[in-house]
Amino acid sequence: MKLSAMIATLGGVGHIQPASGTWGSLAALPLAWVLHVLGGPALLALGIALFYGLGHWATAQETRGQADHDPSEIVVDELVGQWIAFFPVSFGASYAGADLTALWPGWIVAFGAFRAFDILKPGPVGWADRKHGPTGVMLDDVIAGVLAALVVVALAALFHIFLM
Repeated sequence: MKLSAMIATLGGVGHIQPASGTWGSLAALPLAWVLHVLGGPALLALGIALFYGLGHWATAQETRGQADHDPSEIVVDELVGQWIAFFPVSFGASYAGADLTALWPGWIVAFGAFRAFDILKPGPVGWADRKHGPTGVMLDDVIAGVLAALVVVALAALFHIFLM
C-alpha cells in the first residue's frame, strides 16, 4: 500500500464497511488517548495540525484524476475532525489533573456530536463539503469537529453548573 493510501485510509480502516467514516472516527479515539498520555493537549494539537497537512496531501494524491473527490475510504479527515472534537476532553483532563478515562461522558459526546455534524452537514459543514478537492474533504470535518467541540464544552459547563 502506498504511503498516501496508508494515511488517507488510516492504514486500511477506511475500507471497513458499512459506515467507513464512523470506523475512522472510532479509530481516532484510542490514537487521541495515546497522544494525550504522551504529551497532553499540546501533543494532541500538534497531531491535529500534522495530520491535517498529511491528510490534505494524501487526499490530493489518492483522488488525482478521479471523478469522486471524496471517496468513502478516505477517513483521515474523520481522524482530524474527531481529534478536534475530543480536544476539550483532553484539555479538561489535563487542567483538572484527572485521568482521561474518568471523563468518559466527554468521549461519548465528542464522538456523537462529531458524527452528527459530519453526517448531517449543517450550515458551514455543508458549505465546506461542497468545495471540491482535498481542502473541501478536510475542511468539512474540521468545521464539524469545531462545532462538536463547542457542544462538548457547552455540555460540560452545564454539567458542572447544574450537577456538581
